[in-house]
Amino acid sequence: MEFGLYAKHCEVEVYPLELKLCESSSPSNVISCCFSRRDSVATLVKEIRKLFKIPAEKDVRLWSSHFDGSYEQLSELGVTLEDANIYHGELVLIEVKNEDGTWPQHPFLAKSSTATSRNFTTSSKPSASSYSSASATSVITNGDSSNSYGLSSSSLGRGGSGFACNSYSSRDSTSLSQPGLCGLSNLGNTCFMNSALQCLSNTPPLTDYFLEDKYEAEINHSNPLGMRGEIAEAYAELIKQIWSGRQSHVAPRMFKTQVGRFAPQFSGYQQQDSQELLAFLLDGLHEDLNRVKKKPYLELKDANGRPDSVVAKEAWENHRLRNDSIIVDIFHGLFKSTLVCPKCSKVSVTFDPFCYLTLPLPLKRDRLLEVTLVYADPQRRPVQYRVVVPMMGAISDLCESLSKLSGVPAENMVVTDVYNHRFHKIFQADEGLNHIMPKDDIFVYEVCKPSEDGSEYITFSVYFREKAARQSSSTSGTILFGQPLLISVPKHKLTVDHLYGVVLERISRYVKLPVAEEYSTPCPGRGPCNGSSSVAEGDIEEMEHQDDGQESREKLAEVDPCHSEGCMQIEPMRDVQPCKKQHFTFSLVNLYGTSEINSIVEGKLLKLNAFSTLAIDWDSDTRRLLFDEQEAQAFEKHASVLQPQKMKAVVALKDCIELFTTMETLGEHDPWYCPNCKKHQQATKKFDLWSLPKILVVHLKRFSYSRYWRDKLDTVVEFPIRGLNMSEFVCDPRGSSYVYDLIAVSNHYGAMGVGHYTAYAKNKVNGKWYYFDDSSVSLASEDQIVTKAAYVLFYQRRNNEEHVAPSPPQEECDGMDTN
Repeated sequence: MEFGLYAKHCEVEVYPLELKLCESSSPSNVISCCFSRRDSVATLVKEIRKLFKIPAEKDVRLWSSHFDGSYEQLSELGVTLEDANIYHGELVLIEVKNEDGTWPQHPFLAKSSTATSRNFTTSSKPSASSYSSASATSVITNGDSSNSYGLSSSSLGRGGSGFACNSYSSRDSTSLSQPGLCGLSNLGNTCFMNSALQCLSNTPPLTDYFLEDKYEAEINHSNPLGMRGEIAEAYAELIKQIWSGRQSHVAPRMFKTQVGRFAPQFSGYQQQDSQELLAFLLDGLHEDLNRVKKKPYLELKDANGRPDSVVAKEAWENHRLRNDSIIVDIFHGLFKSTLVCPKCSKVSVTFDPFCYLTLPLPLKRDRLLEVTLVYADPQRRPVQYRVVVPMMGAISDLCESLSKLSGVPAENMVVTDVYNHRFHKIFQADEGLNHIMPKDDIFVYEVCKPSEDGSEYITFSVYFREKAARQSSSTSGTILFGQPLLISVPKHKLTVDHLYGVVLERISRYVKLPVAEEYSTPCPGRGPCNGSSSVAEGDIEEMEHQDDGQESREKLAEVDPCHSEGCMQIEPMRDVQPCKKQHFTFSLVNLYGTSEINSIVEGKLLKLNAFSTLAIDWDSDTRRLLFDEQEAQAFEKHASVLQPQKMKAVVALKDCIELFTTMETLGEHDPWYCPNCKKHQQATKKFDLWSLPKILVVHLKRFSYSRYWRDKLDTVVEFPIRGLNMSEFVCDPRGSSYVYDLIAVSNHYGAMGVGHYTAYAKNKVNGKWYYFDDSSVSLASEDQIVTKAAYVLFYQRRNNEEHVAPSPPQEECDGMDTN
């Protein structure tokens, strides 16, 4: 495909755009077709006409679907599918005009809350007059619209790369709404963008600046750090659409396209972070609207003992010499940073500007884990415990905590993760607890350690398997069932006879044997036990296991198979002794219990180790008769589980600010270069607030990262709706009063990497709170705002003469929805 305005370049399009096409009269008849992203909308119309055999003289309209089920009209033929923001797999619908000149009345297109349109023009800059008449020619009303098209040569020549006032889809303009109460359509995982935009839209000084067209005189097209003014223009147009009072929701496709051009991380449809978008957008708007056309070079100076007020004033003036925009006027404050060298006590004081305040949340030091202890006593049911362990502790800490509750020595415990009737993982004592996820089924087994006589015990895994006949063949397959076991057996007693007795005793609580043991038909004089032949070599059966528990090589001793009890081979022969019936057989299997490595030979010592896994195989009838499923799954609950959990800790916003201003020591990988010592030192560092902006953006650092641990902190942070007094945290002695009122909140629901973003915002016209959930806008009350989902807070500073305003009367919250 070709691209470039003056110099043409070619690219190979490896993954073309696959679209789903259908007619409005037959939406179930969907045809998939591939297009280049450089194809125009006109090419798309031509192809659809050809596929559905629509005559050229028929007027048609094209509609694209949204993720929320709404439809948007594609009314500009000259733009490319890429510029039109058509995504892979999107449904595109063509509508044919009726013979009487009217458009068909389709319920899915005609409903006013979803009928939308998208226009593109060649204008590069929206005008004030275009704002007042936005979407006047592109709105569909009850299924009718003036925007239809045939494929004429004049229409094919239109288009371009610029975007104008009609770039955003909108709802029927005849249904007026309150200015600012306009939802934003979810274009596909764009809830993070919608949440951030609603917070900025409800920031009065910034929104007034754009609505009054003050930005037009300040756009900096030549700033090399900016986006040629395109981000500012796209944002201005979107704000005007939101505050026009004509739409209940708009689709910010063109704004997203512009953002994606300059920040590729936001170009796709993956879930992103609302705070990261806010940071990009504030920086982009600042550079696009920077009043400084040529930034002077300024050398940073240390305090060198000068008064803080002098150094702070110098730092702020230097900042304004290079950065002067509406964003600086509204959002920028000043940090005081103090570094102290631990060797020479050199003190370095600097003042740095900030645009938002990122506050850490007090980390939980402990976590609760529910584990099930399987006792060595076979008659005792497993017991479930709830233990408190260090957040970043080790498996040994879990064992110590469980030992205090159960009385079982910690050194006799083996911690496992059981999944699907097998051991998913057997933990080592020094492994971190961060490897245990909240939904893991953790079983702790009490095992035997070396006795006083010095006998060495081997502990290995035992799985339960049922041999079931396959319908497709005469062979039998196996199915895992029940709870796996960890068995400890003295090394010198590792024979099949002894192993059978140990396992039988271990499972005696839920396997009930008949009162009188039955005897099988006499065994043949010579033949394989457990149904498998063996290889003769030596007196001891050696099983050489790989450390990963996978395929092992074995040397099996040839023995007389019926010198021991438990032979399952049943063939009547002469001169043989009767054998006691064995209820299950042993097999050496891989770590997953899915395939047999070899069968077990009777009568000789087995050389097993901790990586060995044995399966005890049952036939279906024996399992049904002897195995008590209900008792096998039964367990008891310790008092620690029955006690109600403590309410999750609630943290005040001021606690987070105090934690932010607490002195800390730099890490060994992040040292500071001391100019006196002439080397890097792990200095102590302290942040203080010197001055605060008109709009204070507070980012609650809910997502924590470490080498092994990624988590979202769902701690409830209590923040005031009105009257946040920050004066006590400002260290400028001549600073004025810093009292703030909340105006917006960006919320995140869910876990790290997944979830949903919404926003609460206070409308500057009527002073009421509203809840913005993509295209939906509904009235909210103040008691709904403070939740564990609060992620980014927007506070507006009161004027010095301003007093606490009474709360506006709140209406019923469940009776209003602008959709």
